[in-house]
Amino acid sequence: MILNFEFKASAKDIHRLEQKLQTLDPTFIGEDRQTDTYFNVAKGRLKLREGNIENALIFYERENTADAKASNVLLYQHQPDEAIEAILKTTLGVKVVVKKQRKIYFVDNVKFHFDTVEALGTFIEVEAIDQTGSVGKEKLQAQCREYAAFFDIQASDYVALSYSDLLLEKVGKNQI
Repeated sequence: MILNFEFKASAKDIHRLEQKLQTLDPTFIGEDRQTDTYFNVAKGRLKLREGNIENALIFYERENTADAKASNVLLYQHQPDEAIEAILKTTLGVKVVVKKQRKIYFVDNVKFHFDTVEALGTFIEVEAIDQTGSVGKEKLQAQCREYAAFFDIQASDYVALSYSDLLLEKVGKNQI
């Protein structure tokens, strides 16, 4: 199980935030065109991520709070395979599909996503990751606070819900 602390914030000027990150000389991983297929599960969230950079089956549990929050993550990285998706769709059913363009950067153990999400808009996500259990919860929380301040994230910018929940919420409102 991987522990991370993360926050998501709406970003009116995502390019300005990305340029600000450049002042820290981050490692650019690349631009990924991702499709996250969320499946119906009894607890937590299960998604199959398919992209040109990241491909993984991801289970995670996280509270829907607006500021930085802890996530417990189980991650299985794989090569794209239609059989995995077919098995999951058949056995669990699809909850929602999220499509996005994502630019990915790292500074040490902190991952930065600059996202343009279909039907939702632009966002920044910051994930302070402890893959080995050596960083610790307090440092992860502090890193999130530091980067929120660095990017001048205001309380009203934070997004509590996952993209999947935001999309389901939007679809629900449009059906009324």
